[in-house]
Amino acid sequence: MADKEDLTRFGVAFPTPLIEQFDQYIEEQGYKNRSEAFRDLVRKTLLEPSALHAEQDVAGTIVMVYDHHISDLPIRLMELQHAAHHDIISNMHVHLNHDQCLEVIAVRGNLGRLRLLHQQIQVQKGVLYAELSVTYVDELNKMASQHHHNHDHSQNQQQEQYPDSSRD
Repeated sequence: MADKEDLTRFGVAFPTPLIEQFDQYIEEQGYKNRSEAFRDLVRKTLLEPSALHAEQDVAGTIVMVYDHHISDLPIRLMELQHAAHHDIISNMHVHLNHDQCLEVIAVRGNLGRLRLLHQQIQVQKGVLYAELSVTYVDELNKMASQHHHNHDHSQNQQQEQYPDSSRD
C-alpha cells in the first residue's frame, strides 16, 4: 500500500458461517486482520481478465495442459506462440507424464490480443485446460508497450496477427 494512503471505512455484514470460514482463511494465509485479506481479495477480483477492458495493457500468464500425442497439436501451439511473439515474454514446458504436457506462457501486452491468443489455444483439439490469468495492469506506464500503441490493432488486424492455425 502507498505511504499514508487514504482509507475509507465501511461496514460489511456476513453470515456467521461465512465469516468463520473467512477468519480461518485469514489465519491460514497469515493476514494480520480482515481488512488486509479483504483488500487482497478485491484486488484479485478486479484483475480478473473478464473485469478488464480489451484495450488495457496487462501482464500475466497463459497456463495450459495438453496431450502432445494429438496429431500436429505441438506444432499448432508453437505456430500460435510464434505469431504472438511480441506479447510473449517467456514460456516453460513441463512433461507431466507420458501423454500430457504443462506449458506456462508469460505474457505482456494488449488484453484483447492476449484473450484472442488464449481462445485460439483453448479451442485446439487435445488442449485439456487453458487459462489466462492477469497479474498486472499497466495503466500508468505506457512506455513499456509503446510499440503496440504505434500500430492500429483493429479486430481484423488482431485476427491476422494471431491467425487461427487449427487446420484439419
